[in-house]
Amino acid sequence: MSTVNSFGAKSTLSVGDADYEIYRLDAVSGFEKLPYSLKVLLENLLRTEDGANITKAHIEALGSWDPQSEPNTEIQFTPARVVMQDFTGVPCIVDLATMREAVVDLGGDPRKINPLSPAELVIDHSVIADVFGTADSLERNVDIEYQRNGERYQFLRWGQTAFEDFKVVPPGTGIVHQVNIEYLARVTYTREVDGAVQAYPDTLVGTDSHTTMVNGLGVLGWGVGGIEAEAAMLGQPVSMLIPKVVGFKLSGDIPSGVTATDVVLTITEMLRQHGVVGKFVEFYGSGVAAVPLANRATIGNMSPEFGSTAAIFPIDDVTLEYLRLTGRDEKQIKLVEAYSKEQGLWHDPSQEPQYSEYLELDLSTVVPSIAGPKRPQDRIRLTEAKSQFEQDLHNYATVEHDLVDLEVSESFPASDPPSNTPEDAHNEHHHTHRSHAPHSVSKPTDVTMNDGEAFTIDHGAVAIAAITSCTNTSNPSVMLAAGLLARNAAKKGLKSKPWVKTTLAPGSKVVTDYYEKSGLTADLEALGFYTVGYGCTTCIGNSGPLEDEISAAVNDSDLAVTAVLSGNRNFEGRINPDVKMNYLASPPLVIAYALAGSMSFDFESDPLGTDQDGNDVFLKDIWPDPAEVQKTIDSSISSDMFAHEYSSVFDGDERWRSLPTPTGATFEWDAESTYVRKPPYFDGMILDITPVSDISGARVLAKLGDSVTTDHISPAGSIKADSPAGRYLTEHGVSRKDFNSYGSRRGNHEVMIRGTFANIRLRNQLLEDVEGGFTRDFTQADGPQAAIYDASQNYQAAGTPLVIFAGKEYGSGSSRDWAAKGTSLLGVHAVIAESFERIHRSNLIGMGVIPLQFPAGETTASLGLDGTEIVSISGIEALNDGSTPSTVHVTAEPSEHSPEGKRTIEFDATVRIDTPGEADYYRNGGILQYVLRSLVA
Repeated sequence: MSTVNSFGAKSTLSVGDADYEIYRLDAVSGFEKLPYSLKVLLENLLRTEDGANITKAHIEALGSWDPQSEPNTEIQFTPARVVMQDFTGVPCIVDLATMREAVVDLGGDPRKINPLSPAELVIDHSVIADVFGTADSLERNVDIEYQRNGERYQFLRWGQTAFEDFKVVPPGTGIVHQVNIEYLARVTYTREVDGAVQAYPDTLVGTDSHTTMVNGLGVLGWGVGGIEAEAAMLGQPVSMLIPKVVGFKLSGDIPSGVTATDVVLTITEMLRQHGVVGKFVEFYGSGVAAVPLANRATIGNMSPEFGSTAAIFPIDDVTLEYLRLTGRDEKQIKLVEAYSKEQGLWHDPSQEPQYSEYLELDLSTVVPSIAGPKRPQDRIRLTEAKSQFEQDLHNYATVEHDLVDLEVSESFPASDPPSNTPEDAHNEHHHTHRSHAPHSVSKPTDVTMNDGEAFTIDHGAVAIAAITSCTNTSNPSVMLAAGLLARNAAKKGLKSKPWVKTTLAPGSKVVTDYYEKSGLTADLEALGFYTVGYGCTTCIGNSGPLEDEISAAVNDSDLAVTAVLSGNRNFEGRINPDVKMNYLASPPLVIAYALAGSMSFDFESDPLGTDQDGNDVFLKDIWPDPAEVQKTIDSSISSDMFAHEYSSVFDGDERWRSLPTPTGATFEWDAESTYVRKPPYFDGMILDITPVSDISGARVLAKLGDSVTTDHISPAGSIKADSPAGRYLTEHGVSRKDFNSYGSRRGNHEVMIRGTFANIRLRNQLLEDVEGGFTRDFTQADGPQAAIYDASQNYQAAGTPLVIFAGKEYGSGSSRDWAAKGTSLLGVHAVIAESFERIHRSNLIGMGVIPLQFPAGETTASLGLDGTEIVSISGIEALNDGSTPSTVHVTAEPSEHSPEGKRTIEFDATVRIDTPGEADYYRNGGILQYVLRSLVA
């Protein structure tokens, strides 16, 4: 990218014997009043100013930021790197591999196609806790993982060797966000540019919502969908509005008996009530220095749960101490300190930046808490947990649930609070239609296991107790507290209840190292908490099945059983299909609930059991003393552990190294693969841009209402046998038990197209009282009902372009890449909506689909559009001149399927191509084609 330096900001910073080129923030008037996070964005704009997409005006707008103004200035953010997890990362690498073949077809060198910004992928979403409670649980689960995912892993291993600036952390290593804070994050990034070594803030986007965990290190980044991640990998900026920034002041000290999890659940509740969607949250004040780095990371991790884009802590001595603990190079640590102080990025509690809004939490007021039974923000004081459960039980114990099986691994970006997802819409649907049960809903059910063990379970039985997910498994204070609680419980002779599925999934192997060194592994295993894998497991729905006898009892008696997990997501239907109520809790409380065996339990008055002398044992008797937790941290964690575990982090185990892996610059696609297939994005592409054309004779594939989310559009969850995707897999010899999920098959466009617009809750207004992925097929004489995919195939065979009509906030929700990719591959050329969610609008352009907006105040209803029309759009060809028209003209003529007497409807639609870069993508047919032509040229 050619750069402009309007502010004369380029300078030299010397650290030790090294010189670094930097872009000085003090060259911009007003920078000193900016919050930390906006200073990071300001440096980003200064360094990438090109006079077109990033201009002097953008930089001045950020320098003169008004904290009270509504966000209205769009800027282009260029992250330093991209981090991915395996579910969402596979399609990105599939597209890169396909670009390499397209380069060959265009007469170029395939080796030219590499990530232009460094990209790292951590395989952490695929391991499932099938086996638990035994010493070989980890080995057996990893074996099963390789059997299920061998094709995908071979492909990623090829990518690891074929692409420059792309690294893969193999399975069985850790959770992406923990690996990020413990190893991948640089805090201050360096890169050679035109012969000089530049230093600048480490920034990133990630294909998982909890990318924000790295905000705890002072690294600005957040979760995005696959298309934005691909764009960033290929050196393209991410479009965003200059956000509001909420200042969150921390004061006081955490009381004895309170954990970092309790703090983060309190903050989640506060920020969700305040409303921070689309905003940055920034922690400041004298209390910041007292927050350990692991606690900062735990707080940053939960940013998607409060709905903010980021939740960041500034850089200070605590940051440097953590970098030393985790084995970072001393030269790097000195650079972080020098650069941060030189640029005004070092935390000075005496200097208070300006914020848009203010909140404060006195940490001494936090009490032990859990959250549930279906949302992370629904905090419950532990002392009120039993009574609250008994109130909530009436909503679950009497109504049969037909839960949506949802994909659980995609990112929630800032604009997408979990409360806007179909999961919660579905929950509200159930609450609206529930009648309260009688006061007594007890339903004791006898269970006899295969080994003859017999017991009784009831509503509220804890069926799953899982120490899981990135939120807490990176935090030694809560992980060691869990181990010490287990030790104290084991000494008293306590056991987990036999109906509880107990699992431990550390976020990295360092956790196992410090458990071993502290001698706590045996204590955890004594209560059934054996390591089942290094990955997200239960928190993303990979809890694995309950034991057959327990599952049968739960379903036969329609019991409302519970899961308690140390994760960040607890939506209905997410954790396990047999479990209706899910609660978030700290790791030590997860173990406490495994001992209790029921949510209908008061830890203050109900004993967990009796000791060897017959005395009642209460939670307070085994809860570890904070001083003991700190002493254990100090004696069992060292920087040597991090240096050892991460010295060979990209090498993998024998399974990984022995995978039969294709070699060569281009991938050898397997024609029989149902997981990884070459997509058709570049079929027939030539080096010269084909002029964009107006649309004529189009039919409406779907007419949709307001708030259609990307979850409605994008393939998600399990694959049904009678769906187009299910039929495709069956035809390709895949048995139903091996269908796996749409998420695992994201590298196969044939499966994904068939699942686009197939959500069972989608309402296409071309049909009356029909839910699901159906439409009217106007290629047939009477326009019969058909699967959207099947109709699309008929339209494409007939050469008929397609359009979509929609209402307000089209494409809100998770920024799923396949919501745009699938739309494009179904043959949709334009989406005409009342308004768009920003990221999905950009994604449509990135896939060559033009987003158009109805005239202000107009809707399909007010214009009289019913979806039976033949649609033509003129004025698009003006883009060929290098300019972007503000409007295009839409003509909707009645067809043979329209009601009698229907007239032609005409209107001017607003073109929602909002930046010069987006216009370039659209002219090229999409972002991938744009980059490909740029690289070949």
